[in-house]
Amino acid sequence: MIFRKGAKIYSYEVRKESGESVAYVNYLGAPYIPSIANSAEIMARTIDLLESNVNISRVVLVQQRNYNYSFEKVQLLSEIAQLHTSLIREKKILSSSRISGDSQQYDFLSFFLSLLKQDPAAAYVKIKSALIDERNVSGNELYVSLLNNIVELLEKTMLIRKINESFDSIAGEGRNVYSDIFAADIIPNFAFARLVSSLPKNSKIVSQYKIGEKGDESVVTILKEEKELKFFYHLMPPEYFLKEDFQMLLNLARNVLIEHQPKAEEFIDPERTRQTFLNVARDLVRELAESKNFKVSYDELNKLARILVRHTIGFGLLEILMQDGKLQDVTLNAPISLNSVFVKHSEFDECFTNILLSQEDADSWAAKLRMVSGRPLDEANPILDADLVLEGTRARVSAVQRPLSPKGLSYAIRRHRDFPWTLPLFIKNKMLNSFAAGLLSFMIDGSRTMLVAGTRSSGKTSLLGSLMLEIKPKYRIILIEDTLELPADYFGKLEYDILSMKVRSALSESSNEISAEDGIRTSLRLGDSSLIVGEIRSTEAKALYEAMRVGALANVVAGTVHGSSPYSVFDRIVNDLNVPITSFKATDLIVVTNPVKTPDGLHSMRRVVQVSEVRKHWTKDPLEEKGFVDLLKYNVENDELEPTDELINGNSEIIKAIASEVKGWAGDWDAVYDNILLRGKVKQEIVDISDRLRKPEFLEADFCNLANTIFHKVSDEVTLEEGVPKSEIVFAEWKKRVEKEAEDFVSGL
Repeated sequence: MIFRKGAKIYSYEVRKESGESVAYVNYLGAPYIPSIANSAEIMARTIDLLESNVNISRVVLVQQRNYNYSFEKVQLLSEIAQLHTSLIREKKILSSSRISGDSQQYDFLSFFLSLLKQDPAAAYVKIKSALIDERNVSGNELYVSLLNNIVELLEKTMLIRKINESFDSIAGEGRNVYSDIFAADIIPNFAFARLVSSLPKNSKIVSQYKIGEKGDESVVTILKEEKELKFFYHLMPPEYFLKEDFQMLLNLARNVLIEHQPKAEEFIDPERTRQTFLNVARDLVRELAESKNFKVSYDELNKLARILVRHTIGFGLLEILMQDGKLQDVTLNAPISLNSVFVKHSEFDECFTNILLSQEDADSWAAKLRMVSGRPLDEANPILDADLVLEGTRARVSAVQRPLSPKGLSYAIRRHRDFPWTLPLFIKNKMLNSFAAGLLSFMIDGSRTMLVAGTRSSGKTSLLGSLMLEIKPKYRIILIEDTLELPADYFGKLEYDILSMKVRSALSESSNEISAEDGIRTSLRLGDSSLIVGEIRSTEAKALYEAMRVGALANVVAGTVHGSSPYSVFDRIVNDLNVPITSFKATDLIVVTNPVKTPDGLHSMRRVVQVSEVRKHWTKDPLEEKGFVDLLKYNVENDELEPTDELINGNSEIIKAIASEVKGWAGDWDAVYDNILLRGKVKQEIVDISDRLRKPEFLEADFCNLANTIFHKVSDEVTLEEGVPKSEIVFAEWKKRVEKEAEDFVSGL
């Protein structure tokens, strides 16, 4: 609430916000919704305000909603205000020497000055008409010249130019000429973020869909403007379009609830805290509605309670954005109140948005992230990496502030997928093909050590998560991360024996968390387990390679690392992180993922571009001594991963090592290669079943985990009978059982 109870209507207050002078005008208690476009009185009052405060860059009309007029809109009126002031102060109009004492001329110009503030378009039409009449009948050249000068001055203003461009004839249009030009951005009184509600001109709708729970849905519209390379992401959340009575309820409720903010220790269990506050908010809104004699249905009550929680203990509009499963990244650049939010969309790449957050939002987020993470964010520690859990969605937040970000707080938010990625899902999205999926599945079953490398946003963490799903649930997994990106809780629901350990970020100098290095060493004392490290960033690399050397040939040890090729991984691990060469050779496999751009450079696709094994015979430089041998290589012309001659001809030392420990495979390359093909065929069949039955959910972790379990059971049964898992027998039996499960699932719906 900007104004205290009892504040005089139409009074205003000018505030400095992120370098802007913002005028808040009180319309609380006014019997109408304030609108510059619709009201001559409000337009005139606003121009009066701009005449007396020439530095104002934004105007907000405060009621149950706040109606925000951006700098561009205010500039249009400021120009009219300056013209009005100039005409009066320089006595260009009411000078007796100009109008020769003619009372009609005096009255007309007095009327024109008043109309100019109420309706500049109508004033322009009137004075232009008067000029034409005077040229025909008047002999007062000074007066005609005066009218002509005023018309020319008006035609130079941005407002009249805009109107003339949009309308063939202004006369008769009334205030309709202002409806688009002065459409206000809506800000609920209980929120701070601004939304540009109007759609951009000269744009076409490309897509439209709803996000959020039923009854609390938001509408997303994707548009493309003619002159822009990026798409426009237009969000319409429910809280910005509530009835006035509901706005009042939320304003009152927020003032009560804000006094009972949760303490830092309550954020240890954010889901429970949120549920508690949701119950409190529901009761509070119901009581306030009863006291005001407002009728609120059960569904409306729940909707209002969710909105209230979102804008008190929650993260406001960020929570709405996180409901969109098609968003991958959200970025906010400093100064936050002057820059619109950018999002990265899975279908439309990076997009502009209609969202402008306030400095209050930025500061509130920083305070909550400090509580959630237990990590500092101040001038001594200007970087904060934190995990964010919001009603079923997870995100990684990186916050940067002064002095590293000179203009203040900035945020980069990576939305994690609601469920783990799977190899069939990657096949469907063409990140890899079925043969590559079969090879990686084979390597995981063979308990190899591997690194998934790639640039930022290349999908390396997602791929690592899909490989975790290939580990048999009977094996224990220890997961070590500094920010919780991989969905450990979901693996727990799939009955995986998984322990998630959160360690100190490499960017944090002070924290009560243990280091990643100590976390990895601790994992070695926690029993026989597969070890997954979210990302190798710093000194933990040495500890990871200790684990690789201890765990090699026993359990999977895997992690991600930044690098665009096997050699860049070697350079990073050995030269930057000081891991001895002998230790680095404990790596069996390096999988490289990178974005591949389209010829126009406007789009990129995530692809696995290389799968290489690390040989053990070299001593100094793996590139010169042929220590890296490609098993799969990306063919850019075919947009396909292809097996190399080394793999086809059976020259993989890693695969031979796996085969040497399996009865019936030792020395039989054809049998081993056949099993890789079988696994790839199984992954492809899951994609085909999903397409055939039109059930995209079959590509998700639940069904894929079930299909993997059936595969392992059938393989064991066939091996007991035949001595080896013959692919034709395994596939036929596996397919029969999986199709039965798929049919049961469909019929169960």
